[in-house]
Amino acid sequence: MAFDLDIKYIEEAESKLGKFLPKAYKEAMMQSNGGTAYLADEDWELFPIADMSDRKRIARSANHIIYETIQAKKWKSFPKNALAIASDGCGNLLIFKEDADSYSDKIYLWCHEMGELELVANCFNELEIE
Repeated sequence: MAFDLDIKYIEEAESKLGKFLPKAYKEAMMQSNGGTAYLADEDWELFPIADMSDRKRIARSANHIIYETIQAKKWKSFPKNALAIASDGCGNLLIFKEDADSYSDKIYLWCHEMGELELVANCFNELEIE
């Protein structure tokens, strides 16, 4: 079960990343920080944004986007300019790619076996979120 999220934790994440997150993504995370996304009949577990407001939220957001991106960067083929936002549970990730001072609205599927990227959505709002 995902929680709502205070904007201050999004701003903290953006500060740590040095980039702004896409507007539609931020709005969705403020409503439900994490959860399940559906894309082309596949389930994706959305990584939350770190929420330090209480012990329960700290525990539920331990696999936050920054942590998961650091873990993904251990793979040689993971794009250096990417932010991991979701996993299919089999090693593949949904990512945002960096623009100049922000992350692009476009969502890509990164295949961990092939190291390839595929554009799967032009905006976070195209995902069905539960």
